[in-house]
Amino acid sequence: MTKLSIERLSKSFGSESIIDNLSLHVNEAEFVSILGPSGSGKSTLFHLIGGLYPPEKGEIYLDEQRITGKRGAISYMPQSSSLLPWRTILDNVLLGAEIAGKRDMETARGMLNKAGLGGYEAAYPSQLSGGMKQRASFIRSLLSPQSLICLDEPFSALDEFTRLEMQKWLLSIWEHYKRSILFVTHNIEEALFLSDRIIVLSNKPAHVQREFTIPFTRPREESLMLTQEFLEWKKTIYNELREFS
Repeated sequence: MTKLSIERLSKSFGSESIIDNLSLHVNEAEFVSILGPSGSGKSTLFHLIGGLYPPEKGEIYLDEQRITGKRGAISYMPQSSSLLPWRTILDNVLLGAEIAGKRDMETARGMLNKAGLGGYEAAYPSQLSGGMKQRASFIRSLLSPQSLICLDEPFSALDEFTRLEMQKWLLSIWEHYKRSILFVTHNIEEALFLSDRIIVLSNKPAHVQREFTIPFTRPREESLMLTQEFLEWKKTIYNELREFS
């Protein structure tokens, strides 16, 4: 079943065309990553999906319902954790569910425990490390009622080792809850390690340049990144992106 369907989307700001005739889809419980050159419109695409901008052309459907220009249809996790500093970690992760009138303390505590944040329910964001904040932010996304989660480079500010740990943690959580995810990253290894499919965007105005179905079985271990097959896939996608440099 198709979860998200984007059909012939176009968006400009003034005389500059950012996205042109872009179509893609995300299936039920699928993890799809978007790669593209800097400034290719990846974040703009998320803003269009989230209803922050109206497109000039095209339509967006979620669960077969038209959401073009509508806000509140997706759960969105930006590059920063965006936790509210005056709310405890428990209250922060419950925010989306609270707005929807579906506050479930027991489920939230269970998810925090699974995320390694048990005992931090009453802590405030300033008391957590960067990786811990991102875990809390993702738990908030999972607890929100929307059926699609859009992740906009959520690990870009983390150091290499923390980033890898967060990737492994994200996979373990996602494989348990199986939500549909659309993930933006600049990191080819990250996209390969996490994804079922990778979509490569062109330079502006962005359209889908190539799409790759990733063959690695799940669950995935860190050792996968050192295999010859993984390195060959990385080379293939690198060469695709290099055309835009």
